[in-house]
Amino acid sequence: MFAPRFFVSMIGALTAFAVATYFLSGSLASTAIQTLICAVLMQVGYFVTVLFLVWKEARERRRMSLQKVTVEPANDEMQSGKVSLRRLNRPHHFNS
Repeated sequence: MFAPRFFVSMIGALTAFAVATYFLSGSLASTAIQTLICAVLMQVGYFVTVLFLVWKEARERRRMSLQKVTVEPANDEMQSGKVSLRRLNRPHHFNS
């Protein structure tokens, strides 16, 4: 979820909402107030969604850190096609 894309989409949706509200109510003040309320609700929804995504990622990382990582000898790695995570976490792992 990219913020610039969200803001452009939000402006488009708010414009459509404002036009529709103005045609339905005929009141410029009512349209402005309702559009402002709609904008705040959209921002709250965006914030809650980002919080949920961060929480989900943190939960996944915590789950992965609790799992035991087994280190296999280099010969077994080549034969089985597996690469240990500890080997990848070393600096310049592509040189070894």
